[in-house]
Amino acid sequence: MDQELNMKFMQIAMAHVQEGRGLLESKGIELDMHDLQPALELLMSVMGEAYELGYEDGKKERE
Repeated sequence: MDQELNMKFMQIAMAHVQEGRGLLESKGIELDMHDLQPALELLMSVMGEAYELGYEDGKKERE
């Protein structure tokens, strides 16, 4: 995945970090940014796979 797309995904993920932390904290789970790093990496991976799936679908529709 290219660096520019990866940065866009990180911006999206970071825009929702506080919401995610709030959800976890409401369940009694407190995490700091260090603890959230693996979850952010997983989210980035999921977004990358979803992007690739959409990209491939878009290519098929143009054919």
